[in-house]
Amino acid sequence: MDVFGVMIGLVLLFGVAAMVLAVIGTVKAAKAVGAKIEKHEANARRAVETATLKAKTYTRVGPPAQIATVRLGLRTSLDGTRQVLEGGLAQDSQLGESLALLDRLDTHAAELDGELRMLEREPDTARIAAKLPELRERAERITHSAETMRWAAQDRMHRFADDELSRLSQECESEAGALRHWDVAGGASGAAGSAGAGGAPGSGGSAGVGGAAAGSGGSAGATGGAARSGGAARAGLTDGKGRPSAEELLGLADPLAKLAQRLRKPSTGPSAG
Repeated sequence: MDVFGVMIGLVLLFGVAAMVLAVIGTVKAAKAVGAKIEKHEANARRAVETATLKAKTYTRVGPPAQIATVRLGLRTSLDGTRQVLEGGLAQDSQLGESLALLDRLDTHAAELDGELRMLEREPDTARIAAKLPELRERAERITHSAETMRWAAQDRMHRFADDELSRLSQECESEAGALRHWDVAGGASGAAGSAGAGGAPGSGGSAGVGGAAAGSGGSAGATGGAARSGGAARAGLTDGKGRPSAEELLGLADPLAKLAQRLRKPSTGPSAG
């Protein structure tokens, strides 16, 4: 009885543990789905607001059109800066500090956007005329700060790309010189023949070839070290890595493979053998 009681207790314990794990997994999955839904909902709401502001700039006149223009410019500047900083964060971790500053700037922009929305519903035109220049000046300050960070990030990315391209060009030139080892071999053998120094005439050529081969290996090693120091390999424009073939895109991979297999089969007709 004691053994059966222990076994029943273990089974119940495993059942309770499995139930708890299932509940925890369900809650986490529900939270993840809810976060994705909220993110998509916020993006959709923002897109609708942006489209509405663009329509107001064309369909309205006077202070409402001016307020919509200020709100649209503020939103566009912050969105453009965020896209640039987030796009370059994977290659440059220092842009994380700029993103933190942009978040603080975005908070001020949200407060200003709320004041502009309230001003849109203000029936007193004199009040609008008095408050709009001040709010526009604040919007220009926020926009200028965002644009300054965006332009600096773009210049930084451009400078890093130029430096990397310069180093890569030098490595390519060194590799090209190593590949033309016959020029080095011919010059070394000619000098050895004219001087009449000891050794067979081919010894200079072999030494030149060996030196060129060593130089080629050194340049290849330097190139490999540079690639390893740069982290994970990045996909190139024309290397084709990870891209489907033309047959796969057209859905012809399986039919072509079956046709090739059928053509490779030996003939079983009367002419066989």
